[in-house]
Amino acid sequence: MSENNTNINWYPGHMAKTRSQIEQDLKLIDVVIELLDARIPKSSRNPEINKLIKNKKKIILLNKADMADDETNKKWVEHLSKEAPTILTDSKTGRNIDKVSKKIDAVMAEEIARQAARGRINKTIRVMIVGIPNVGKSSFINKISKKNSLEVGNKPGVTKAKQWIRIGKNQELMDTPGVLWPKFESNEVALNLAFTGTIKDDNLERVEIAYELLKVLMKDYRANLMERYSISGEEMKNIEANANPAYELMKLIGQKRGAIVSGGVTDDEKVSRLIIDDFRNCKIGKISLERP
Repeated sequence: MSENNTNINWYPGHMAKTRSQIEQDLKLIDVVIELLDARIPKSSRNPEINKLIKNKKKIILLNKADMADDETNKKWVEHLSKEAPTILTDSKTGRNIDKVSKKIDAVMAEEIARQAARGRINKTIRVMIVGIPNVGKSSFINKISKKNSLEVGNKPGVTKAKQWIRIGKNQELMDTPGVLWPKFESNEVALNLAFTGTIKDDNLERVEIAYELLKVLMKDYRANLMERYSISGEEMKNIEANANPAYELMKLIGQKRGAIVSGGVTDDEKVSRLIIDDFRNCKIGKISLERP
């Protein structure tokens, strides 16, 4: 396994069209909800979004918060709250979803008061939700609207078309398709999106992704790995003394989990799939890949 040779490319053909549509739709919008992945708030943020929404009122949701490290979540809320009201949410469990409508009312309170003074009562607040693919938008909308109004899937790009959904007495939500940007800022950003499943696995070299993920986890979540894969302190020390510890760990996990082919050689593809699935299903623990 070679060092630092992962090269991830992403060419979303619909990106320019979607961006143009968002610019048009924003003329109708009062509040923008920016949905980020709590495990990777920087990497899951489209750098174009703030340019697009300009001075619109905004709320940031750190979604999939139940999969991220609790202490790191607190730090991210504190950090991002300087920019806009920030809430930890989890679309699967429904955590804090009930707080979102209240927060929309709160950020619009002054504007609603101004409208009321002019005789416009019960103005509908129009909200747009933006986020990259696979950040949990459809699941979030289903929870906040209390119905399964959208097709929900684990694969990026399930949401296809724009639609309005009533989410409160005077609130309507416009969904937008998930949109990535044409060029990643760094290989680290691309890898984080690959780890969390934002980039479809069939676009990737899965073994390289698992290898890079293990490098990150060995640095920050060593104890989690040891517990999950029943690795002793002695085994871990021997691995870390190796010239390529991440690959040695991958081979050991393969041996322990029976991911081997004839002759006792590690089945790299099988063990890589196992490691990636364990991470995405939270079986290695609550993990944050970025810190503020």
